[in-house]
Amino acid sequence: MRAGGARTRSAVPLSAPVDPAEEILDVVDAHDRVVGQAPRGEVYARGLRHRCVFVQVRDAEGRLFVHRRTPGKLVFPSMYDMFVGGVVGAGESYDDAALREAEEELGVAGLPRPVPLFRFLYPPGGDPGPGGPGSPRGVPEGGGTWWSAVYEVRCELPVHPQAEEVAWHAFLTEAEVERRLGEWPWVPDGLAAYRRLKDLRSGGRE
Repeated sequence: MRAGGARTRSAVPLSAPVDPAEEILDVVDAHDRVVGQAPRGEVYARGLRHRCVFVQVRDAEGRLFVHRRTPGKLVFPSMYDMFVGGVVGAGESYDDAALREAEEELGVAGLPRPVPLFRFLYPPGGDPGPGGPGSPRGVPEGGGTWWSAVYEVRCELPVHPQAEEVAWHAFLTEAEVERRLGEWPWVPDGLAAYRRLKDLRSGGRE
């Protein structure tokens, strides 16, 4: 549910889903230390540094879960992603956010806890880059930068992705994903995480 999904908390009636723009996030510094809090809408508009989780999901055969984001997402609408995930809520740990986001986005319960792999600051160097809906990266107005915690998990359960989050999905082999890298429009932060993870697994340095 990265950057744009609504969340329903237990303290809120099911008939009143949380407006994603009103969700409170931790604002962090270049060293990933919490320095404040703000609503998600303000975080995006002002380009404040925050936290996200990326979870690479494989099925029993080792294929990767790939999906296309819905057109209504706040960032990177209608783009493809090889991770599930989203923003980390205020006071929430990366580990808890990774499990919550993976179960929500896949539509499953009882998923094993995702295994943490590494963290990185996106964009590299913390430069928020150009903002605005017309920018090449599709970042909301004001740009932004986020600490990104990357995880992996095996999902052997039938998946039922959230319709408001996922427009299309499939489990693809690594070779199929590689073939599509130059053909489909991929979310840039997910692509950066994928390349870092691939380099890490091939023996490169993170």
